[in-house]
Amino acid sequence: MSDDPVIAALLASLAADAGNHPVRIHVARLLLDAGQPADALGHATTVLAAEPDNVAALRIAADAARTGGDGARAASYTRLADALEPAAPPAPSPPPRAEVVPDTADEILERWADSDAVSEPDIGTIGGAGITLADVGGLTEVKKRLNLSFLSPLRNPELRLRFGKSLRGGLLLWGPPGCGKTLIARALAGELGASFYEIGLSDVLDMWIGSSERNLRAIFDTARRNRPCLLFFDEMDALGQKRSHLRGGGSSMRGVVNQMLAELDGASTDNEGVFVLAASNHPWDIDSALLRPGRFDRTVLVPPPDQAAREAILGFHLRGKPAERLNLGKIAKVTEGRSGADLALICEQSVESAMDRSMTAGTVVPITQRDLEDAARSVRPSIGDWLETARNYALYGNESGAYDELAAYLKKRRR
Repeated sequence: MSDDPVIAALLASLAADAGNHPVRIHVARLLLDAGQPADALGHATTVLAAEPDNVAALRIAADAARTGGDGARAASYTRLADALEPAAPPAPSPPPRAEVVPDTADEILERWADSDAVSEPDIGTIGGAGITLADVGGLTEVKKRLNLSFLSPLRNPELRLRFGKSLRGGLLLWGPPGCGKTLIARALAGELGASFYEIGLSDVLDMWIGSSERNLRAIFDTARRNRPCLLFFDEMDALGQKRSHLRGGGSSMRGVVNQMLAELDGASTDNEGVFVLAASNHPWDIDSALLRPGRFDRTVLVPPPDQAAREAILGFHLRGKPAERLNLGKIAKVTEGRSGADLALICEQSVESAMDRSMTAGTVVPITQRDLEDAARSVRPSIGDWLETARNYALYGNESGAYDELAAYLKKRRR
């Protein structure tokens, strides 16, 4: 028991109500000021065991560890506290200017024309898109949805404001693996005339406490510096896992989800000119808070390629390779249910067959229709397991209508 009567009274209160964290934090601060850093650290870590993202407890723990001579531990606490709540308050925002409504999409892009050149990021890769939706074969329904929910409001700003259509929020592309979600995101960047900033799981997650949140903040800052920019997150189901599923060792991932929510909301930042897209194979694993209005509130299913898309994909992977006259439409017709990755493998096996004959003959032997047909028979669809899982959600977990697109696709596929 402390000699200080205030501290003694508060400790007595904690004995009766051990879960009163505000009181415990206050006691920890008083103990630190009284020259008892070890006791202060003990109380701060007790709070952190129950609330790992309690910034006040993290700050006190950092000060106590530093006073006690444990600099490495103090630095870890400080990094996490800074990631959750920057120590320095953000600069005040300039007063709002009267909005001048642009007449055309060209005028919107002209506003960004005098922006700085693209700067190379420390995290992820950024550059020109290089393609548009016209370069993506097939997927007519997907393109229609993208135009309706994403592109048309941008290209018709006066009509958008008249109807009160907001451009806030992001877009989630979801569907089976290997079906072109990243390609579509890149094509959207091309349609917008924006830089394409691609972020993978390994670009964000870090083993050190607070580093993942700091990485995420740096990624959004880079996107804002390079606007207009399309910021694309792959594997969103891993980055934005449901916090209710995160227990024990997963507590660090809760901080990542919270940081993502803060960046998307843009309460203290300006996200104008930053278009946020994400891709997921398992949208049912994404925290529901990320799917609320103003965040990833628009979702588009990217199903396995249709026949026109399959023919385009086959043609792309065989482009420039020695081949006889090929009937790609016939191959596309018999490869229903194959993903884009499956079709790439069919082409690769056809190339290997032609190369084997070429090495035996001592001269170049072209790819034949037989090569493609044999490869198409040998390559089985890789998305069977995904379809089984997805079917369960479409049938038994679609109370909100989130998987109506999937249900329609499965119904059409059964015909």
